Amino acid sequence: MPYATTDDGVRLYVEETGAGAAVVFVHEFAADHRSWEAQIRHFGQRYRAVTYGARGYPPSDVPPDPASYSQQSATDDIAAVMDHLRIDKAHVVGLSMGGFATLHFGFRHPARALSLVVAGVGYGAEKGQQDRFRGEVETVARTLTGEGMAAFAEKYAYGPTRVQFENKDPRGFAQFRKELAEHSALGSANTQIGVQGRRPSLYDLLDEMRGLAVPTLILTGDEDWPCLAPSLLMKREIASAALAVMPNCGHTINLEDPDLFNRIVGDFIAQVEAGRWPRRDPRAMSASITGMKS
Repeated sequence: MPYATTDDGVRLYVEETGAGAAVVFVHEFAADHRSWEAQIRHFGQRYRAVTYGARGYPPSDVPPDPASYSQQSATDDIAAVMDHLRIDKAHVVGLSMGGFATLHFGFRHPARALSLVVAGVGYGAEKGQQDRFRGEVETVARTLTGEGMAAFAEKYAYGPTRVQFENKDPRGFAQFRKELAEHSALGSANTQIGVQGRRPSLYDLLDEMRGLAVPTLILTGDEDWPCLAPSLLMKREIASAALAVMPNCGHTINLEDPDLFNRIVGDFIAQVEAGRWPRRDPRAMSASITGMKS
């Protein structure tokens, strides 16, 4: 199996197919590298499509110490995968936990990002929800270590922003739930503690957003309630960003509606590759309510 090795010695399982400009897919907490199969097959026909397992997700290594997991390590692991494959620059596509890592990749490694797709990002970001979110993170970690992965998956898979997937595609949802149950309970618990629970709020990153010049697509489902307001925040603060909302979709948008997801992301990458991705015209930020030029 091909593995990239991070600066702190963690091995990350990597898969790739195709040729051309690189597109790196970064998975969410409840998924792993397998969740991007529909994207790897689609984009691998036109690009060098890459995905990998985050630390804590077999066949990647599962460090036993929660201190080995952080937002910074999750971000820099993208660079480690690119280094292993000798990729200088890539389009980076991340969902949820992977979307946070993608956004921070744009902050930390902007010269290596051709573009960013920041999908399903916002959980725990709003200031009034941070204490509640961290409390839920601790509950999730205790459930994982106390009850095991299979029992956890039977609860977590049916969250309020995932039932849309079950209703739309029961067979696909069953595969998602099965693969979730195969994860490492230790790795998932450590990810909750080190990455999810300690990442900074988006509302504390306004300066970083305003300084981001990389072409960016903010993407969310319209029933992914915790991500709607944060998506608007990122659209407003990142001058190089557009916002797309997938109708009647929850959180697991790349699995729930892969055709629409691939079309939106594919159109975005094609526009970036053509050199036609715009920055916001400053005149679009008028304070006028009626739209009258002042």
